[in-house]
Amino acid sequence: MGKRSTFERREGDFYPTPRSAVLPLIPWLRGVRTFAEPCCGDGALVRHLESFGLRCAYAGDIATGQDALALDQYGGAQVVITNPPYTRPLMHALIWHFARILPTWLLLETDWASTKQAAPFMPSCSNIVSVGRLRWIEGTTMSGKQNFAWYRFDARHMAGPIDVQRYHVDAPRKVVGRAGGLQVSVGQRD
Repeated sequence: MGKRSTFERREGDFYPTPRSAVLPLIPWLRGVRTFAEPCCGDGALVRHLESFGLRCAYAGDIATGQDALALDQYGGAQVVITNPPYTRPLMHALIWHFARILPTWLLLETDWASTKQAAPFMPSCSNIVSVGRLRWIEGTTMSGKQNFAWYRFDARHMAGPIDVQRYHVDAPRKVVGRAGGLQVSVGQRD
C-alpha cells in the first residue's frame, strides 16, 4: 500500500477515501457548491462530499473508461477534489493537468511535500490541510502508517503554501503563529 505498509498494494492504487479524510477539508470549501471527482473509484469521496451539501458536476475514473488527462473541463465544477493514484509519474501529471483547469484539492501523503519531486509543484500549492493517519482498509482495526493531507493546487497561484493546517477532529481551532505570511493553526486539546 505505502512505503511503510505491510499490506500488499492494490491494483490501480484503489483505496476508497474514508469519511475521516473529508472532515478536515469541509471548512476549506466555503463558497464551493460544485466539484469534479475525476479519479472517483467506487464513488466514496463523492458520497462523502455530497453528504455535506456539495454537488458533484463530474465523476469519472480510468477503470470505467474516463481518462482524467483527456478532459479539459469538468461539467461546470468550481473545483476538482480527488484522492488520486499515488504512482508518482501519473500523480504528477494529474497535478499539472487539474491545476491548469480548476483549483484542485488532492489527498496526498504529508511527506510528499518534503521530497525533491514535489519541488516543481509547490509554488502552485496554496494550502495544506493535515488529516493525519487514515484507516484505508475497511474492516481493519489499524490505521495507516503514514500521515495524509489535502493539498490545494492552482496554476494561478505561484507563491507556495500560505496556509498550513493541522487538524484534530474533535478539537477547536487555534492560530498558533504567523511567519512570513504563513499562518499555522492546530486543533487545540483541553
